[in-house]
Amino acid sequence: MSRPQCCRRVAGRPIASVFHPAGIPVRELDEIVLALDEFEAIRLADLEGLYQEQAAERMIVSRPTFGRILAAAHRKVAEALAHGKALKIEGGTIRVERLRSPRCDCPRCHRAGNVDGAGEKSAPMDAAAPPCRRMRRRMGCRNA
Repeated sequence: MSRPQCCRRVAGRPIASVFHPAGIPVRELDEIVLALDEFEAIRLADLEGLYQEQAAERMIVSRPTFGRILAAAHRKVAEALAHGKALKIEGGTIRVERLRSPRCDCPRCHRAGNVDGAGEKSAPMDAAAPPCRRMRRRMGCRNA
C-alpha cells in the first residue's frame, strides 16, 4: 500500500479551468487532467521564475517532490499542445491559501503595513489596533 499524499499549498484556483484548441468543441477532444498542484508548480517556476527550492517552500513540499510535480505538469502540457488535446485543471490533494488584500492592514492578516495606491508601504500598524472594516465583515461582526 502506498503512502498517502501530503496536502500541498496553492495560492488559488485558475481563472479558466479548461483550455482547448480553437474551433474544436471540447466534447470532441480527448482530455488531459492537470492537477491543481501541478498548475501551481508551473505558475511558481515558469511564471514567477522562482527556483525549485523557493517554490517548494511555498507549496510546503520537498525540493525533489516539487521537481517531480513540475516534470509531470510539463509532460501533460506538452502532450496537450502537441496532440491537440483539451487541458482540464482540477483536483489534487491541496490546501488553497487565501490571498490577502494588499490594502488590508489588520492584525488578523499579519501584515506590517498597508500598501497604498502608489505601491509604497505606509507606517507599520500598532499590533493592538482593532481589525479593519473588511476583516470585521469577514469575521461576521454585525457592526462592520
